[in-house]
Amino acid sequence: MSSTATAAPECGGPKTSWPEVVGLSVEEAKKVILKDKPDADVVVLPTGSPVTMDYRPNRVRIFVDTVAQTPHVG
Repeated sequence: MSSTATAAPECGGPKTSWPEVVGLSVEEAKKVILKDKPDADVVVLPTGSPVTMDYRPNRVRIFVDTVAQTPHVG
């Protein structure tokens, strides 16, 4: 586990954020999150997407904004 991993409040609760996945591929980020929180519903969205404000304890949103390959017609 990375030394930058974030746990919930000092009471030792479950992890609530994953700053160590910034810069990883979506698949690698999902693996890290699901290792820490196997019941997570990981949702991948473009940065700036509108999202609901409801709180779901099992939902983890990953926001992405990089085009990985050249888009082609066809």
